Amino acid sequence: MGQNHPLVTKDSLVQANWVKGQYNRMTLEERIGQLFMVSIASNQDQASKDRVKKLIEDEGIGGVIFLAGGPVQQAKLTNEYQAASKMPLLIGSDAEWGMAMRLDSTYAFPWNMTLGAIQDNAIVEKVGYQIGKHAKRLGVHINFAPDLDVNNNPQNPIIGNRSFGEDPINVAEKGIALVKGMEKAGVLSCGKHFPGHGDTATDSHKALPIINSTLEQLDSIELYPFKRTMENGLSSIMIAHLDVPSLESREGYPSSLSNAIVYQLLQDEMDFKGLVFTDALNMKAVSEFAPDGEVELQAFLAGNDMLLMPINVLSAKKKLIEAYNTGVISEERLAHSVKKVLMAKYKAGLFDYRPVELKNLYEDLNDIENDVVYEEAIEGAITVAKNNFSLMPIKKLDNKKIAYVQFGDDSGSKFHETLNQYFKVTKIEARDIAGYKKELANYNLVIIGFHKSNESPWKGYKFSKNELFWLEEISRLRTSNTILTVFAKPYALLDILNFDTMDGVVIGYQNSEIAQEKAAEVIFGAIGATGKLPVSAHGEFPVNTGVNLKPIQRLGYSIPERVGMSSSQLAMVDTLVQNGLDSLMYPGAQVLVARKGKVIYHKSFGKPTYNSQEQVTAESIYDLASLTKILSTLPLIMKMEEEGKIALNDTFKELVPEYESTELKDVTVLKALSHYGRLPAWIAFYLDTLTKDRRPSPDFYSRNPSQDFPYQVADHLYLTNAYKDSIYNRIGRQSLKSNRYRYSDVGYYVFKKYIEDIYGKSIDNLINEFLYKPMGLQYTAFNPLQKYPKEKIVPTEEDDYYRYQTIQGYVHDMGAAMQGGVGGHAGLFSNANDVAKIMQMYLQGGYYGGERFLNERTVKKFNTCYFCNKNVRRGVGFDKPQLEESGPTCGCVSPKSFGHSGFTGTYTWADPDAELVYVFLSNRTYPSATNTLLIRSGLRTRIQQAIYDSIIN
Repeated sequence: MGQNHPLVTKDSLVQANWVKGQYNRMTLEERIGQLFMVSIASNQDQASKDRVKKLIEDEGIGGVIFLAGGPVQQAKLTNEYQAASKMPLLIGSDAEWGMAMRLDSTYAFPWNMTLGAIQDNAIVEKVGYQIGKHAKRLGVHINFAPDLDVNNNPQNPIIGNRSFGEDPINVAEKGIALVKGMEKAGVLSCGKHFPGHGDTATDSHKALPIINSTLEQLDSIELYPFKRTMENGLSSIMIAHLDVPSLESREGYPSSLSNAIVYQLLQDEMDFKGLVFTDALNMKAVSEFAPDGEVELQAFLAGNDMLLMPINVLSAKKKLIEAYNTGVISEERLAHSVKKVLMAKYKAGLFDYRPVELKNLYEDLNDIENDVVYEEAIEGAITVAKNNFSLMPIKKLDNKKIAYVQFGDDSGSKFHETLNQYFKVTKIEARDIAGYKKELANYNLVIIGFHKSNESPWKGYKFSKNELFWLEEISRLRTSNTILTVFAKPYALLDILNFDTMDGVVIGYQNSEIAQEKAAEVIFGAIGATGKLPVSAHGEFPVNTGVNLKPIQRLGYSIPERVGMSSSQLAMVDTLVQNGLDSLMYPGAQVLVARKGKVIYHKSFGKPTYNSQEQVTAESIYDLASLTKILSTLPLIMKMEEEGKIALNDTFKELVPEYESTELKDVTVLKALSHYGRLPAWIAFYLDTLTKDRRPSPDFYSRNPSQDFPYQVADHLYLTNAYKDSIYNRIGRQSLKSNRYRYSDVGYYVFKKYIEDIYGKSIDNLINEFLYKPMGLQYTAFNPLQKYPKEKIVPTEEDDYYRYQTIQGYVHDMGAAMQGGVGGHAGLFSNANDVAKIMQMYLQGGYYGGERFLNERTVKKFNTCYFCNKNVRRGVGFDKPQLEESGPTCGCVSPKSFGHSGFTGTYTWADPDAELVYVFLSNRTYPSATNTLLIRSGLRTRIQQAIYDSIIN
C-alpha cells in the first residue's frame, strides 16, 4: 500500500536523532516500561493516584490514559505525573465526541452517528479540530478517536451512536475528516476498533464478541474505513478484542492477541507503520483469557506496540523482561515498538515538554467557538426522511392551526419554544388516545417531538408501546397532517410498523437544545436540510435517505460568532441598556439584533413599570408609536403603488376630493411621505374635546359604547361618531408651512382615509390579511386588548391631561386613539421579534417565508432619498441616515440603511450593506411623556454604535 509513515515529522532527521538518543540512554527496564499505558481517573481516591505515581517513578511507564473526573483536577494530576516521570508521558484520552466523553465541565460535540448524516466533510473536520484543540489544551497527546466501526447491526450495544454509520465509504470519509481536524490541532489520532466492532450484538467489556463475516465482507466493509484513513495520516490504531474466525483459526482467540490480525494483516499486508495499541486489557473479552502478565506478553508478541490498561504492570513487565532475556522477544522487536512510542512522543511535542497552564483552563475549553461548530454540525446533520405534499418548510401560515405533542422521557421545551418563534404552536397533553383525538380535532397540523436523553450515546432511544399506538392513531386523523421529529438515534424508527399515514419525518439525532432549535428552523424554513441517514432506519428509509429542503428566508436564531460578530463586544449593549434603566430613562426594554438572517441578540430588560412585580419578557407587547408608519401604512401604500391604486406624484386633492379647494390640494404623496410637504408637525385634536377644566367633555365622550359613541380611547371612555369628520375637516383647514423639512403625522391621516375608502376596509384588517397573518406574526396588532391579556401589554403613561388613567393596551397617541385606536401614523403594538421579521422582509427585497409581499423594485423605490439636495434626509416613508453630523443613527450605518423611531421610546433600523436589523422597544413615556432622558441621551443610537463595533467581518 506504501503509505507515508504517520509518525514521522517534517524535521525527520532531528526527530530520528532525538529518538535514537533517548533509546540509547534507556535501560532495558525503562525501554519495556515505555510499552505500558495505565489508567487513572482524576476523581479517584488519593491511594489510587499514588499507585500510578509509583508506577511512573519506579517502572518508567510510557503513558497514562485519563478516565473520569474534571478538567482542572486532570490538569493538576497531569502536571504532577509529568514532573515525576524521567521521560515525558504520552497522555491519552477517550474523547470521541470531545473531552465530555470522560470529563465534567467540558464540551460535548455531536456523536459520530450525527456527524455521519452531514454531507459536507469540512464541517466534520472543524469538529475534529475543536476536539483536538481541547485535548491539547488539557495536556492530552493522543485521542482514542475516531471510531471507524461500520455499524451494520442495529442491536450493537456498545458502538451504535459512536459509529459514523453503516456505509463504509461514508465512515471512511468522516473518519478522515475527523483525523485531519485533530492532527491539525496537534493531537495524535487513533482509529478503532480494528478489524471492526460494528457487526456484533455483544459488548466486549463483558464477553468476547464474534464477527462472522467472510474475508470478502471484512475487506469491503469492516476494513475499508481503516485502509482509507491510514492513507490519510492516521497516527495509530487500536486493536479490538474480537473473535474473527475468518482471520484467526484458533477458536475464541481474541483479535488483540492474534499475530495473524495485529501483525500479518495490519502491519504486513496493510502496511500500517503507525503506533498500534491494544484495547483496554482489563476488559473481560481478553482479561479472562490468560493469567496476569501472560495476556500482555501475548499482545506484544502479536505485534501491538502499547499495552493499554494492563491489569498488573509489575507481573506484565516481569514477563516481558523474561521473554527478552530468553530470546522470545528480540532486541529488534523491542526497539521497533519502543522507538515508535518515542516517535509518537516527539510528534506530540514532548521533546519540548511544558506543563498544562491552569489559568483560564475552564474558559478555554468552553469558548463560544464550540457552539458555532456544534450548531453548524447539527444544521448539516438534520435529515428529512419524508416530506409528502412538500409539507415542509411550512409556508402558508394564514390557514394553519398547529399543535405540538411531546413524546419521550426528556424535555422538548426548546423545540416548542422555537416553533413558537414562527407561529402559534399549542402544546397538547392527554392521558390517552381519546383525549388526544378530542384535543387535536381543532388543528390541521400536528408536530410530534420524540425526545430521548442526550446524556450519552448509550441512553435508551425506543418509543414506548403506548407512544407507538398513539403515533399511529394521531397520524391517521383525517383532520390534520402529521410531522414526526425524532430527537434520538434513527434506529428508533425501526419499531414503527409503517409510515403510510405520516406526512413528514425529520431526524434531529440528538435532544440537545441546539438540535431542537435547528429542527424547528428546518420545519419552518429558516434553514434548509441536507442531511442523509447514515444507517437504514426502516424498510422505507434505507441508508442515505434524505430529502433536501431549501430555506425560504425566515429569520433563524443563532449566536453572534455564527454571523461574524463578537459576543463579548455585544455585551456593551447590555451595559448601555442597563445604564438607561439605572438612569430612569424607561422602566423596561426589549432589544434585538439580527444579522445575515439570524437573530443573534434578543434580550428583555427591566419591568413594565417601575413598581411592577413581573419582568419584561420577549412576549411583552409595546406601543410602537410612529413605527406604525413603516410597519403598517407604508407596506399598504407600496402594494397599492404596485397595483396602480396610488402614485407618488398623486396629490391630496386626488386622494381626498374634498381637499380640492384647500391649501393642501397640491401636496404630493411623495412629498408628504418624505416629510417635505409643508404640512404641520401634528394637530392636537383632543384639546377641542375637553371642558374648560381640561376633562373629557360629555358632548364628545360617553362612559359606555354605543352606535353614537363607537371609538374607545381608554377604559370607560368612548368618543362620538361625529368626530371622525371633524378630524379631516380640521386637516383641510390647515395652512401650509414654510418649504423645508418638517416631520409630520398629518399626511398619514390622509393616507389612512384614502386606503380605507379604496378597499372599503379598515387598515388594521387590511394589513393583517396582507402581511401579519401570512408572516405568522403573533404579537402584532392594533387594539391589542381585543387579542391579548392586559398584563402582556406594557403601559405607556399615567395620563393626567386627557384620559386621566393608566394607558395600557390603548394607543398612547391621542389622534390615533380618537380614530378608535387605528391610526395611519400610530396605533400598532408588537414585540421586538415581530418587528424584526417585517424589517427582515424589507431587507430581503419584499420576500419572506416563501412569499413575495412586495417587489424588490418597490422596496428600492421607497428606500430612496429624493430630496437630499434640499437637505431632506428622508426616504419615502422610511427615515434615512443623517446628512449632517447628528441625526437618527449612530453615523456608522450605510447610506442604503433605513428605519424609524417612535415617540414612546421605540426604534428600528435595517442596513442592507451590513445585512443587519436592530430593534429597540421601550416605554420611556411611562409614567410621564415629559421624561425625555432617552431622547436627550442618544442611547438608542449609542446602542447601534455598539452593535456595529461588534462586527468582526
